[in-house]
Amino acid sequence: MLEKKIGFIGCGNMSKAIIGGLVAGGLITAENIWVFDHKAETNRLMAEQYGITPAQSADEVAKQADILFGAVKPNVILKVLKDVASSLNKETLVVSIAAGVTLDALASVLGHDRKIIRVMPNTPALVNQGMTSITPNVLVTQQETDDVLAIFNSFGKAAVVAEYLIHSVVGVSGSAPAYVFMFIEAMADAAVLGGMPRAQAYQFAAQAVKGSAQMVLETGKHPGELKDMVCSPGGTTIEAVRTLEANGFRSAVIEAMQKCMAKSEALSKK
Repeated sequence: MLEKKIGFIGCGNMSKAIIGGLVAGGLITAENIWVFDHKAETNRLMAEQYGITPAQSADEVAKQADILFGAVKPNVILKVLKDVASSLNKETLVVSIAAGVTLDALASVLGHDRKIIRVMPNTPALVNQGMTSITPNVLVTQQETDDVLAIFNSFGKAAVVAEYLIHSVVGVSGSAPAYVFMFIEAMADAAVLGGMPRAQAYQFAAQAVKGSAQMVLETGKHPGELKDMVCSPGGTTIEAVRTLEANGFRSAVIEAMQKCMAKSEALSKK
């Protein structure tokens, strides 16, 4: 269990996922989680649901927290953190979940002597299946990095990633649920075309994707090897694979992700 106070400035879906994971996993006692959102109703509901400590202001959270999560929108995070910088304790670790905001930009408002970690979770965190990149600056200790890894591993998986790879993280994880949802929808549409009821088609398609992903994670086998295991000679699967290849399936995915990564890089320079 983490013997620390964890604060959240901003309490949208991602903060709720993190808090839910922390409480459910028993990683920290609920009263040691401090939350301030500009919506007073959100603070009240979080206190009722999880037993966390609602704060009256962002400054109050900053003063209390050993680990402070900046969980507001990217376009306001620098202003919010600049406003609370003087309230932070010297050893407070600041964790930003704001997409596109670099460690250097965060240090420019918090101070270049501040321990900062930049993280990028994805929306499956809402169902305890998140994938999160952890990017600490040079002042963060290994123990502090491990603490943040433990937080994000409580509702999925997390790994340390160098900052220059952040745009790849956006493409392969941050934005990826949208591609997978489109794939599930397309498979379900095809099943409906074949006569299957819509609700059942979504269930079959989604479970097939979930199970296939689990096989990659648990077997350690190359995805191509797992694909070959399904493709019988002259069978139905290889016919589907041939059609996907003929229509540029893999090329379309790669090109889409390249565009996604390029957009991420462009946005980070604004």
